[in-house]
Amino acid sequence: MNHSESDFTQGNILQKLVAFMLPILGALILQAAYGAVDLLVVGHFGTTEGLSAVSTGSQVLNLVTFVITQLSMGITVLIARYLGEKRSEQIGGVIGGSTIVFAIISAVLFIVMVGFARPISVLMQAPEAAVTQTAAYVRICGGGIFFIVAYNVLSAIFRGLGDSKSPLLFVAVACVVNIFGDLLLVAVFHMDAAGAAWATVAAQAISVVFALLRLKKQGMPFIIGKHDFSFNSQCRQAFKIGMPLALQELLTQFSFLALCAFVNKLGLEASSGYGVACKIVNFAMLVPSALMQSMSSFVSQNVGAGNEKRARQALGCGIAVGLIIGCMMFVLVLFKGDLLTGIFTTEESVIQRGYDYLKGFAPECLVTAILFSMMGFFNGHDKTVFVMAQALVQTLLVRLPLAYIMSIQPNASLTSIGLAAPIASAVGVVLNVGYFLWLKKKDEQKAAA
Repeated sequence: MNHSESDFTQGNILQKLVAFMLPILGALILQAAYGAVDLLVVGHFGTTEGLSAVSTGSQVLNLVTFVITQLSMGITVLIARYLGEKRSEQIGGVIGGSTIVFAIISAVLFIVMVGFARPISVLMQAPEAAVTQTAAYVRICGGGIFFIVAYNVLSAIFRGLGDSKSPLLFVAVACVVNIFGDLLLVAVFHMDAAGAAWATVAAQAISVVFALLRLKKQGMPFIIGKHDFSFNSQCRQAFKIGMPLALQELLTQFSFLALCAFVNKLGLEASSGYGVACKIVNFAMLVPSALMQSMSSFVSQNVGAGNEKRARQALGCGIAVGLIIGCMMFVLVLFKGDLLTGIFTTEESVIQRGYDYLKGFAPECLVTAILFSMMGFFNGHDKTVFVMAQALVQTLLVRLPLAYIMSIQPNASLTSIGLAAPIASAVGVVLNVGYFLWLKKKDEQKAAA
């Protein structure tokens, strides 16, 4: 590993932030495409029931993966902090202790997903004809949950060390293996949804082996001893940082299910249009998400080095980069949204309803450039409880109530429902700016005293 590249406490801020962010963005794009490959292959070579099973089962897997990713953010932040403080001897305790805890979490998920796969499938309202295949998909993915969790933990470790290129490499390997696995098991051996699940698990397992080999081969700025594999203070600190983010992600994912239910009441065309629009939304949100992850590591390292001024300068750079890209996405989504939704369907009515939603959603591309940068900034300061609180205010007190009110109007439109997202994010920006100014004033008072 080139330690000058991973040292965020010196050098050009914009250059280093963008260089660190781009591989994270690449990994997120590949992860988004990862699930699409399963649907694409099963859609072409499997059955309708299998397609429904993969669609429903992957929602369960995504829920687990997103929560684990946020929980492991504590590892990223703490490792970056210790690097900034020049206390790399503490990193072994972070990794060793977290390994024990995530192994226990994996065991619990294994029992739940394997033992209760069918009840979970019924709870997810899988169509009756697809329940058996959905349960098989969930059960197989549950059987390989150790690899899925391990991949996310290893990626968090590398990002904490200032290395965002390795996780990109891991997900690229997983994507290639998954594509070949899908084609072999679904197209050749006709294993349908179960084949897609086995391909997913195999891809994650190989990427984990690859990550472990890379971790062993590279010169790491820390040593892990047997004594580190325990419920130590470093491990507890990592989870203190990550737990609020994981809880926030869990509730946010449930809110998306509720939002989907609101839209489903408007009919099949609205439901289909919203589903297509959500695919565009997922890709549009990748840049802010990459910005937030990179900002967390960048800021944490500088906070550890006692360089608060540089951390705030990084926030400004992040917002500027996000707004530049956000403006381009805003124009594309607002004026060419019908072309984007047309990629996923040929039905004119569905294309138009999807575009209707995107018209309301479009300002979100601008607002999240500021919001996600600030969330990453506060993550890097260990202020994850605030990040969770403001996100829950946005989701539970603004976005969901507003979307529900819009959905029950006599002439309810997807555009008005889509507007709930940027309005909620704007409230989040106000909360974040207020908290930022309050912390700044508090720091100035402390310095004056």
